[in-house]
Amino acid sequence: MHASVTRRAVADVLKKRPDDVVIVTALRTPIGRFRGGLKDMHAEELLSHVLKSTRERLEGMGVDVQGGAVQDIHNGTVLMELGGAKSGRLASLDAGFPIVSGFKSVNRQCASSLQATTDIAISIKAGLIDMGIASGSESMTRDYGTRAIPAGISPFIAKSSSKDARDCLAPMGTTSEAVAEKYNIPRQRQDEFAVKSHAKAKKAQDEGLLASEIVPIKVRKVTPAEGDKAETTEEVEISKDEGIRPQTTMESLAKLKTVFKENGTGTAGNSSQISDGASALTLVRRDVAEKLGLKPIARWVGSAVVGVPPIIMGVGPAYATPRLLERFGLSTNDIDIWELNEAFASQSLMVLDTLKLDEKKVNPKGGAIALGHPLGATGGRLLTSLITELQRTGKNLGVATLCMGTGAGKATLIARE
Repeated sequence: MHASVTRRAVADVLKKRPDDVVIVTALRTPIGRFRGGLKDMHAEELLSHVLKSTRERLEGMGVDVQGGAVQDIHNGTVLMELGGAKSGRLASLDAGFPIVSGFKSVNRQCASSLQATTDIAISIKAGLIDMGIASGSESMTRDYGTRAIPAGISPFIAKSSSKDARDCLAPMGTTSEAVAEKYNIPRQRQDEFAVKSHAKAKKAQDEGLLASEIVPIKVRKVTPAEGDKAETTEEVEISKDEGIRPQTTMESLAKLKTVFKENGTGTAGNSSQISDGASALTLVRRDVAEKLGLKPIARWVGSAVVGVPPIIMGVGPAYATPRLLERFGLSTNDIDIWELNEAFASQSLMVLDTLKLDEKKVNPKGGAIALGHPLGATGGRLLTSLITELQRTGKNLGVATLCMGTGAGKATLIARE
């Protein structure tokens, strides 16, 4: 693509219009390790906290939340009880949003809160609402695996003549090994990628770059009864992501056994962490934001989704991203920062290799291997990290992209305001 053509495309994307969908708040909780500091909190409590913080931020800006300014809330989740429909609505009301603010639960696997953001943006674009919140929440400590499909539960799936249909039930670790084998990604490269993720995340944490996107949360810490000691409950504040392991080295990762396949390449060290957390972003039409005196921090430009074979679901971003960029006449070189979900090092490296991305632009503050991957909240976490980094560096364009279980990729284009 000719340089002058892409320059015009970038200029067009950055052009401001009255009907733009802008983002005025982007917050998240710290991410807790599996059975870590957030273990005694339910997903709806994490959601209530980030929604309450968002409400307070909006009211501090002069938004009449109690008057119904926030017309709809869409929450991405994968594991919450009953799909998060009841507990999510409960959380929004507990957070102080009025009855008239609608609520919807969204499940698009790992891209659930990224999809919630798209849904709110489309509703604004279509004129259905003026302002809405896209959130995500997950307590994998409490809900992970409790609703897994037992073997043999569906004769329909077992007897399907479609291998792709049967592969929808493949464990995620199996798909990671399939990607590593198909695209020749050795364990050493995966371990190197994991070490870099922890190092970047530690550096970002030490420099306070993660703190700017996190709202600290006070949580219950329950100590079970033991011997003659009764169960105790105390309140503690958590303000930092718990999964970062700065001591991670190639030597320490080499000692880990592969967990998904005998003589495979995937380990607990080069895979994303099972985590707890929540995120939320407020989206509003630009002319409404201007009328209310709100200062946008970013703009939602567009999204794309593409299905891929379920057995190699991790390659999804490598196919969704080109579709997204082609729509706007952009190339990968036009993107300043990439937030790529690190579901597994194998699929992350496949995406980097296929799209020929400059690794210096990818996950500058670390990714899910270090920070954690609270499924339904991760899309919002990627956007929050992306927006704060675009603001900090003064860069213009960013893409957040994830793979999804059952085989798909989703990518979202963001412009800094």
